[in-house]
Amino acid sequence: MRLRVEFTTEPFDLDEPPAHALVAREVIEAAELDAVDVGPFGNTAEGSADVVLTAVDTLMRRALEAGATRISLQVNVTGEGEK
Repeated sequence: MRLRVEFTTEPFDLDEPPAHALVAREVIEAAELDAVDVGPFGNTAEGSADVVLTAVDTLMRRALEAGATRISLQVNVTGEGEK
């Protein structure tokens, strides 16, 4: 199964990215995902279910530890594929 995750971390800071946002970006970019799009107001990543779910777990734990007070995410099944 292939998944796509969309996520944001808060609180926002328009002047400079907060530590939790940098940590979330670092986790997603280090994961072996097929597609990653990181932006100032939302982020997306796609890959196999195992890789996406592992990255989401790590992202949530590390972003909260780095000061995130809210993490919004949506996970969608995009197709069949590697497990």
